[in-house]
Amino acid sequence: MKPQLLKVSTGPAHSFSVRQDLVPQFNNVWHYHPEVELIHLKKGEGTQFIGDSIRQFKMGDVMLIGSQLPHYMRFDEAYFREESNKSADVRVAHFCENFWGDQFLQLPENRMLKTVLEKARRGIIVNGKTKIVVAEIMEKMLNSNGSEKIILLMEALNAIAACNQVTLLSSIGFKHNPGSPEDDRIKAIYEYSMANFRNKIYLEEIASIANVSPNSFCRYFKSHTQKTYSQFLIELKVGHACKLLIENKVIIKQLCYESGFNNFASFHKFFKQITGKSPLIYQKEFMQS
Repeated sequence: MKPQLLKVSTGPAHSFSVRQDLVPQFNNVWHYHPEVELIHLKKGEGTQFIGDSIRQFKMGDVMLIGSQLPHYMRFDEAYFREESNKSADVRVAHFCENFWGDQFLQLPENRMLKTVLEKARRGIIVNGKTKIVVAEIMEKMLNSNGSEKIILLMEALNAIAACNQVTLLSSIGFKHNPGSPEDDRIKAIYEYSMANFRNKIYLEEIASIANVSPNSFCRYFKSHTQKTYSQFLIELKVGHACKLLIENKVIIKQLCYESGFNNFASFHKFFKQITGKSPLIYQKEFMQS
């Protein structure tokens, strides 16, 4: 299934939409849309794909996803079990970059606003106190009407624009060609890899999923994602390890194998390479925060 072009409904009385989703399926497909998406994950955990970025999302995350940027929020399997007590709570705003008029972003007073929307085309995750501020604004947006809703959206975007604790998610080289038939293959590769990354995935195996020859697969994957398949798998494994560290349910040497690494030395090396921290320091800093 290729990234779906989703039609966002605003209704005749609204120029942009704000909604609350209480089910984990809300964003459970690889998709894109012309609208910018502002999202607050009040409750929920899982793996997110934004452009060519892969990371774990967690409760409290706030993100700004730009126009036409493919994304996919895959909630953890626990959220789909009938006996599970886990629940999702997500607030989402969708708006077109020019919904306030073609000249609005050209005003000199809106330079920072224009800049943050340009950065959002790579995807932005908001950190620090600003994400709390934006979350509170989005809560108000759910129950606001008229011009107040537009003012609140501008407040949220201005807060993100002024924040110096943001992370750009997708690489600068990522390009998406909406409607490309190649997206079917990339989605299939993502899905299969997510389900099997704990085990060794052979080149012939994943090449057959993509319906290309083993000799062509590595070149094909890198040309479409800006990274090697090996790097992609390592990011998946480290992301899963981060989740296990945060949950603090297994000892570090055990989570090495739970995340699909064959030995602790390679696990420690790649974990530090990607996160910039050792597993122990990563866990300690998270617990302190």
